[in-house]
Amino acid sequence: MFKGQPKGLFALALANAGERFGYYTMLAIFTLYMMAKFGWDENVSGHVYHIFMAGVYFMPLIGGMIADRIGYGKCVSIGSIVMILGYLVLALPMASLNMDKWVMFLSLALISIGTGLFKGNLQVLVGNLYDNPQLSAKRDGGFSIFYMAINIGAFFAPAMAKAVYNPIIESAGFSYVPIDSAVEVYGAQSQAYLTAMAEGFRLSFYVACAAHLLSFVIYLACRPWFKHADVNTKQAKVRDVPVVELTPKQTRERIVALLLVFAVVIFFWMAFDQNGAALTFFADKYTLLNGVTGINRIWFNIWSLSLIAVSVYTIFSIFSSDNRKSRIISIAATLLLWVGALALYLSMPESYDSRTSDYQQFNPFFVVVLTPVSIAAFGALARKGKEPSAVVKIGLGMILACVGFGVITVASVGLTSPMDLGDSSQNVLNPNWLIGTYFTLTVAELLLSPMGMSFVSKVAPPKYKGMMMGGWFAATAIGGYMGRIPSALWDKIPLMANWAILIVLCFVAGLIMFVLRRRLEAATQD
Repeated sequence: MFKGQPKGLFALALANAGERFGYYTMLAIFTLYMMAKFGWDENVSGHVYHIFMAGVYFMPLIGGMIADRIGYGKCVSIGSIVMILGYLVLALPMASLNMDKWVMFLSLALISIGTGLFKGNLQVLVGNLYDNPQLSAKRDGGFSIFYMAINIGAFFAPAMAKAVYNPIIESAGFSYVPIDSAVEVYGAQSQAYLTAMAEGFRLSFYVACAAHLLSFVIYLACRPWFKHADVNTKQAKVRDVPVVELTPKQTRERIVALLLVFAVVIFFWMAFDQNGAALTFFADKYTLLNGVTGINRIWFNIWSLSLIAVSVYTIFSIFSSDNRKSRIISIAATLLLWVGALALYLSMPESYDSRTSDYQQFNPFFVVVLTPVSIAAFGALARKGKEPSAVVKIGLGMILACVGFGVITVASVGLTSPMDLGDSSQNVLNPNWLIGTYFTLTVAELLLSPMGMSFVSKVAPPKYKGMMMGGWFAATAIGGYMGRIPSALWDKIPLMANWAILIVLCFVAGLIMFVLRRRLEAATQD
């Protein structure tokens, strides 16, 4: 899996893992923070969330256009500094509630601008590592590893947020309950509870700031490993570095092919971004949070999950080891990891009280666990000459997203719709329904997201690499903003209708991808 990959990949992956850890620490609690701090409902907080997501993922288009002129590495450095400043501003306490709102909007703008300069251009550097013909066959696997590293940071983020805000809530004399249950549980003290909750969330933003600072340090320290990949076409001419020259027709065909892909994947991101909106609301209102018992408890022990995730890699090393000694070490390590995971699980109380933010950890957990499975499966198909193209993988990812929302649709049968539920909750659903949804959506994501980034890095005309990678994220931005539609409709239409909208859109988009398959694959071969 890791053999033969350039070491620059691991440096860039670590830098991005730190950035994503900070980002998802903030994102895991962001909508809840706005609801607790400002008293906003799901519609308003969801609207702000999706505008922010749109900004975060649209700005890489502008950042890429700038980098095509001044350099990818320079933009990554500037973006890191701006992001650090943005998270610091978000964490600072203000003198009034009104000032808190305006400072929050300022910080969101800084984070969006910084991400725009950082995110897409870092991934252009990853793609440039594989322009060497000797490494080109490892491009898809390299992006899968890069994507896995991103999700290691995202996996630990919700638990870190909880480790910060939980003690603050408890020190104020409360125990965590969903926001909608605050009045019912705490009565006249409900506002004091929400104030304590918002303060705990605010302090969590300092963690995000520190994580981004660490990410920047890693990037600067390891720069010699990937410095040779930090070159755009203008810099290449100055340094006399060979660049692939395309005819105007080839350039036009490649750009059109990429724009078609961007248009299709918008609908995947519209559905996928419900992770922080409609699916979070579903966890908060319908999923059993308090009193989780039996084997289900292990899902909420992040350290057990961590050991299980690492054991997947030691299992793969058993079969990929070159000698008997390495295989024995891998077997022993796997057994120790399983014993440790079991011991941590057995040390948990018989009844565990989970948090809404805990559900944010399942998607990155499944990404980390399934990445080696994905690489091994496609590697085996490649050796037989049967590996599907990136275009086919993206189409399959769209169809699997339908299946993911089909799972939550089945779970929703018999539940009272939010439009009738009002401010109360119906926390009765087994956590496995929502976890199963995240699992299926993660399989879809692994087929679509790293493969899409690899496709863009391969097909983009050299002089437009930054802009085209930014275009991938711009599609994500549009999808993220369109994702506010289910949030806006959350308490206005039946629950099943909300999920049906996402299923139909993803299915139609997947079919379009297969219809366009030949045209898109032809552009790749030029």
